[in-house]
Amino acid sequence: SLQDQFDNLEKHTQWGIDVLEKYIKFVKERTEIELSYAKQLRNLSKKYQPKKNSKEEEEYRYTSTRAFLATLNEMNDYAGQHEVISENMTSLITGELTRYVQELKQERKSYFHDGRKAQQHIETCWKQLEASKRRFERDCKEADRAQQYFEKMDADINVTKADVEKARQQAQLRHQMAEDSKAEYSSTLQKFNSEQHDHYYTHMPNIFQKIQEMEERRIVRIGESMKTFAEVDRQVIPIIGKCLDEITKAAESIDHKNDSQLVIEAYKSGFEPPGDIDFEDFTQPMKRTVSESSLSNSRGDGKSEPKFGGKSKGKLWPFIKKNKLMSLLTSPHQPPPPPPASASPSAVPNGPQSPKQQKEPLSHRFNEFMTSKPKIHCFRSLKRGGAGPEDFSNLPPEQRRKKLQQKVDELNRDIQKEMDQRDALTKMKDVYIKNPQMGDAASVDQRLAELGQNIEKLRLEVQKFEGWLAEVEGKLPTRTEQARRQSGLYEAQNTSAVNSCAQDRESPDGSYTEEQSQETEMKVPATDFDDEFDDEEPLPTIGTCKALYTFEGQNEGTISVAEGEMLYVIEEDKGDGWTRIRRNEDEEGYVPTSYVEVYLDKNAK
Repeated sequence: SLQDQFDNLEKHTQWGIDVLEKYIKFVKERTEIELSYAKQLRNLSKKYQPKKNSKEEEEYRYTSTRAFLATLNEMNDYAGQHEVISENMTSLITGELTRYVQELKQERKSYFHDGRKAQQHIETCWKQLEASKRRFERDCKEADRAQQYFEKMDADINVTKADVEKARQQAQLRHQMAEDSKAEYSSTLQKFNSEQHDHYYTHMPNIFQKIQEMEERRIVRIGESMKTFAEVDRQVIPIIGKCLDEITKAAESIDHKNDSQLVIEAYKSGFEPPGDIDFEDFTQPMKRTVSESSLSNSRGDGKSEPKFGGKSKGKLWPFIKKNKLMSLLTSPHQPPPPPPASASPSAVPNGPQSPKQQKEPLSHRFNEFMTSKPKIHCFRSLKRGGAGPEDFSNLPPEQRRKKLQQKVDELNRDIQKEMDQRDALTKMKDVYIKNPQMGDAASVDQRLAELGQNIEKLRLEVQKFEGWLAEVEGKLPTRTEQARRQSGLYEAQNTSAVNSCAQDRESPDGSYTEEQSQETEMKVPATDFDDEFDDEEPLPTIGTCKALYTFEGQNEGTISVAEGEMLYVIEEDKGDGWTRIRRNEDEEGYVPTSYVEVYLDKNAK
């Protein structure tokens, strides 16, 4: 029946709305997944980004690491496109369909309300027709019974005439009522047939047509949403493709040759490779030194030096240049002490006192050097980047050149900043002079003076570092004595940091522990000192000097002298308060200039 189909249509349209809501939920969950995926991609990209002011930033000099950084940036943009997908799906699909579902529910409700109303109306008309029909049937039966009663009364001779007349009138009345019921039933029937025709051929078809159109619009709308679902993805594909192209481009930009060259430049030392080791012929009889006394006795003998092996650096490197090694082991690292108030050392409570012995035997120094593990600990700390000298002489030549160049560039940038501030203050001062109401011109004079002093100091620093840089780059014809002396002082730091145990000093960084055996630790400085000490001639004497006071050389690089002692001068005071002297071939070092009286003689040997 039509009622059954109407109920089926109601169920079907409700199912269509449920499908639409299910699709909306599906798209909503997809947008949440896109947002979550984009967030995870951004966090992943952020996690692997180089941290500021860290060692990782230096690693991004290489093309491979720069390509990785480009990949991280592109992944960030890639994540942004997934956020765009989520936003577009939310606005174009979820939001639009949600509003459409609300409108669809209202439209469906009105159509089915009209259908139910039409059904109720036709049912009412049917009830009216049935009532009119029953009434007409009842009246006909009543009229027929009244007619039979009248005929019976009229045939009976025993009935009075009045009763017959009464029966006749009653029969006529019932007959009239039947005619009226018939007319009413006929009218109701015609009306019902008209209403029924309109119901089945006009009203309900219109309602069904509207419901069909509504359902078709729903189907079309969900299809359009599915197309939008795909189109939203398709719109970002070109940008995602560009991100992937950039990642490919970054990968193709990786230059293994360039990265290898950067590593070479970063760690190139500039040192020459060591020469060949001479053959030691043990078949020839050799006089071996086996005791401390023989070692100390050989100190005065200039011819006994070769017996320690010309090129056997790995074992006897401290004896390649005994005099220079001992001077390096005791190079000064502090300002010289002031001279005593009187010639007698005992007259000064805190003044220098005469040494208990003139000089320790060389063998004793060697044994102390070879058995003191913390000494090499300090040396290793210097090699690992502890506090170094200002001129970076603790670095290999190429690394030193780079550090000096960086320092010069940094100072030039500081000078430019100071000059910019000075120019700005100068302009401000001119404005104050022209417009006194804006400020006092004299208030900036002090700051201008400070800037001028700062610029002058920075320029002096630049000149100093440029001098060192020119020396490293070979722009200067020869190394000055002062530069050589500074280099020598650093060599003393590197090699003679071993005296830290006797001086109770910690290593410069104070952080490294001794993890290797003494034998392993001794192998490191062996190669460092070989090239430094090989084939280096002692400095010539340039005069003589007389010790005015007794000086006990307890610090690094110094030498003990007694009052009135005559010694050779091998290097003048270069402005730091120390003079380098020599007692004999094996003993030399620094003494305070104020403690000696120097007699320069160019002809002295």
